Amino acid sequence: MNGVILPETRERFLIAISRQVPVERIAEIHFFAPIKQGGIESGVAVVVAWPDQGVTVDQSPLADDVEPADVGDRLDTPAEGSPSPRGKPIVYTARYRLVLKGPDRGKWETSVTAEADAPLVSVDAVVRGVQRRAGDVEEATRMEGHEVRESLKGKA
Repeated sequence: MNGVILPETRERFLIAISRQVPVERIAEIHFFAPIKQGGIESGVAVVVAWPDQGVTVDQSPLADDVEPADVGDRLDTPAEGSPSPRGKPIVYTARYRLVLKGPDRGKWETSVTAEADAPLVSVDAVVRGVQRRAGDVEEATRMEGHEVRESLKGKA
């Protein structure tokens, strides 16, 4: 994704995420296709970040219907330019809502919520599970941590 210009809304969403999850901790982000309905655009992303010292999330796994064969080959090692992990990565759900029409046109809301800690090999299965439940036929767009940091240089 070197030198790629992000669409305005995706860039805005990425900046909002980086204000809640330190960009140097982000291992990867999976962006799902936005939905436009009734004058409102909404989007969701799965954010995977290395924990800060002492940070843990104690919740049940996100993808309880995932078969072991669905798990990828990635190791729990930080991506290029990421800090060394201190435990399992934290999986966040990020959401945005943008009003496109009406008196509140331009209103922007975001939220980023820690959902679980999970090995990186489980994240792809989580993403596929979210796509399957949402009925998405389009693959989620994946950005590695170093791509996120490069895209945000001088913007956040």
